[in-house]
Amino acid sequence: MLGAFVADLRSRRSPFPCTFGAAALERGGLKFAWVEDARDDESLLGLRTALSAYMGTYRTLGKLTSFVAFFRPPPLDRPIAAYEHDFWRVLRFLHRHDPSDWPEDIPTEVEDPRWEFSFCGEPVFVVCNTPAHRQRRSRRSRGMLITFQPRWVFEGLEGHTPRGRAAREVIRRRLDSYDDVPAHASLGNYGEPENREWRQYFLPDADESPPGRCPFHAAARGERSTGGLSHAA
Repeated sequence: MLGAFVADLRSRRSPFPCTFGAAALERGGLKFAWVEDARDDESLLGLRTALSAYMGTYRTLGKLTSFVAFFRPPPLDRPIAAYEHDFWRVLRFLHRHDPSDWPEDIPTEVEDPRWEFSFCGEPVFVVCNTPAHRQRRSRRSRGMLITFQPRWVFEGLEGHTPRGRAAREVIRRRLDSYDDVPAHASLGNYGEPENREWRQYFLPDADESPPGRCPFHAAARGERSTGGLSHAA
């Protein structure tokens, strides 16, 4: 999986859309973890430990950094809905076992445009890739793959800034060439009134809408231990 991931990011014949990810790889800013099974709590506790360690040191790696979790590929094909279920299970598990409180400045309501998944006291942008993504090649991988990008890496690259606009234009052009379907309507800029971050985390393979209700709901501070989530894992 790692070899295929690296090959995708380094491809010159078909440049990967996310220029940040490709640059982070070349500069040594990517950190990795291997997870046996998204449906196994012991495996996810290992992910929690690895992600916690990364969150404690990521600023030493520079702005071009992300944490990538590889999940063992299944022996048989699975529908995209199964991967989507597993993805949200992982986020809910990490939330329940978060060693820190939810950040004071991040809303707990997922429909707030300033909401972001948070871990170890910091907001994190999350992207899921799966083997079931076929037309949306930018979200395809040999096994389920989840990338965690601290919000800090995007400071100075917000949608309203010249650098941010320029970077997004490049990424959108690459997406148009890379994917077999148009860029999804859910893609947007953090904090803008119409944007919902959770909708970008797991995109459908076709140009269809994400679930009407977010499968994850951040518990109010102090409620994690009592299961303050919208769906059971």
